Parts: sequence; structure tokens; C-alpha cells
Amino acid sequence: MNDLESLLRKRFGYPGFRDGQASVCTHLVEGGDALVVMPTGAGKSLCYQLPALARGGTTLVVSPLLALMKDQVDALQALGIRAAAINSQVSLAERRDTMSELLAGRLELLYVAPERFGPAFLRRIENAPIRMLAIDEAHCLSQWGHDFRPDYLRLGEVREQLGRPPTVALTATATPAVQADILSHLRLDDARRFIRGFD
Repeated sequence: MNDLESLLRKRFGYPGFRDGQASVCTHLVEGGDALVVMPTGAGKSLCYQLPALARGGTTLVVSPLLALMKDQVDALQALGIRAAAINSQVSLAERRDTMSELLAGRLELLYVAPERFGPAFLRRIENAPIRMLAIDEAHCLSQWGHDFRPDYLRLGEVREQLGRPPTVALTATATPAVQADILSHLRLDDARRFIRGFD
């Protein structure tokens, strides 16, 4: 835990963890799978960003919101963290550069839109040093969720093709039915659930 706290201070500039973050980060760094339900503004993103740095290699982050993806990448880059995004708003030249960085092992976090995971993209990333998979807005996986996205349904298969890296699914709201759906679609049989501030 001391190592994580010093990494938190050194790379993010935070004096300490917020409620609930430390246990999630420790679990992920140790290679466990997790479902994190945490209200917006409670520091959910740090729950995968810090373990990403601690584990080394690249963490692949799936996010459906292009504006949020850009905000996250900009904020991480401002901290000197090697982050990038591949989505429809990124030029072909930028995508090529990002893929080169990924395959050379120089990216710490790569944000990707869920519709990106076609056969060609999966073939290109199969030799990348992907050490963790983070799925943001994970309620999009559930037919019972308020924002179901069919593209998310492929992510269980994507995870298998990536060699079943430690995986964290994160969302601000999820009923027990939605939680079960998320874990089932991702084939996370032994995932630990971290539920905070949600009734």
C-alpha cells in the first residue's frame, strides 16, 4: 500500500486516497478482476489509472463517450502520463502514431471506443503489452441498463482474445440485475464487487 500511496503522490499529485479507492487499486494491482460501482465525482477513474501505472505495460480503457475520453487523455498527458485515444475523432495519422507507440510498449493507457474492436484492430493489438482491461460506463453492457450499447456485448470475447488480462468494469449506477449482467457478459466469474454510495 505504501508503494501505491507514493505512486499516487508522485504521478497524480494527490496527498492520499479518497474513500474506497485504496482497496480497489490494491486488488487490481494484485491481478484480481473487479466490478466498481461508485458515484460520479467519487474518483472512479483513479481506480484503474493508478493500477495501470503500477502494473506496467498498457491498460486498455473502453469508453463510449468521446468527449470524456478526450478530457481524460488531456488530463493524464498534462501529468506526464503516457496516454492516448483511438476513436472516430482521431485522424488516420494520429491513429498510426498511437498504434506504433502501443506496439513499442510506450503507452501507459490507451482509450478506445467500443465499436473499434473489429477483427483487424484485434489482430493489430494482439502483440501489444496489454496488462489490464478497464471498461468504463459498464452499465452499457446490460440490457437492463439505462444506456445499453450493442457494441459492448463483444467485450467478453475481446477479453478472451487478449488473453484474459485482469479486468475492471466501472459504472456510477448499477442495480443488482445490471451488476450480474455486466459480470456475465464479461465472463468475470470471480470478480470482486466494490459498491459505494449506491442504494
